[in-house]
Amino acid sequence: MCHVIVTCRSMLWTLLSIVVAFAELIAFMSADWLIGKAKPSSSEEGDNRTGGSQEPYHPTLGIYGRCTKISHMQLSRRDTLCGPYAETFSEIASGFWQATAIFLAVGIMILCTVAFVSVFTMCVQSIMKKSIFNVCGLLQGIAGLFLILGLILYPAGWGCQKAISYCGHYASAYKLGDCSLGWAFYTAIGGTVLTFICAVFSAQAEIATSSDKVQEEIEEGKSLICLL
Repeated sequence: MCHVIVTCRSMLWTLLSIVVAFAELIAFMSADWLIGKAKPSSSEEGDNRTGGSQEPYHPTLGIYGRCTKISHMQLSRRDTLCGPYAETFSEIASGFWQATAIFLAVGIMILCTVAFVSVFTMCVQSIMKKSIFNVCGLLQGIAGLFLILGLILYPAGWGCQKAISYCGHYASAYKLGDCSLGWAFYTAIGGTVLTFICAVFSAQAEIATSSDKVQEEIEEGKSLICLL
């Protein structure tokens, strides 16, 4: 008989697992890892025609994507264009960023798998006499290690030509130059920290779903068990 077991700790672990997976995925796909030095948003000629003043903008650069502004025929109008600068893996600007992409991709794939499995832990708590919570927690710990490796290698690529074009000639490995870190980098770090928190908290989720109170509810014949 299938028992649906829902506890506060197991639900919290499930929600955190889903949030972490999405946060890391969104950060990886974003172009807001580096915020470049300010550039004028319109030319002096365009300003003279419109009577406006120059408003600088900051182009952004990600692991494989970028955001910048492109001008139309009317020099007074510019739109932000975001998209991948690398059409193939080999075109990623730095070998360090290629390694970063691999490590982050592997970590995110593991996190997405765990997030998918975590939804079904309400109905299935073990497979082959092994707790799903413990297995998922172990996988989250492994994913966290991959994420850490990717984040450590990422700053080593700041000396590539692509980063220098955004951050100035003073940019080099682990030195930002005229750039600053964008929200995607901080999101990736925060997601990595939460990944390890999820890995530790999975043990609490397992304890909550196998507690004496749950066993008492099962012995009473209940199929839906909700405990605080």
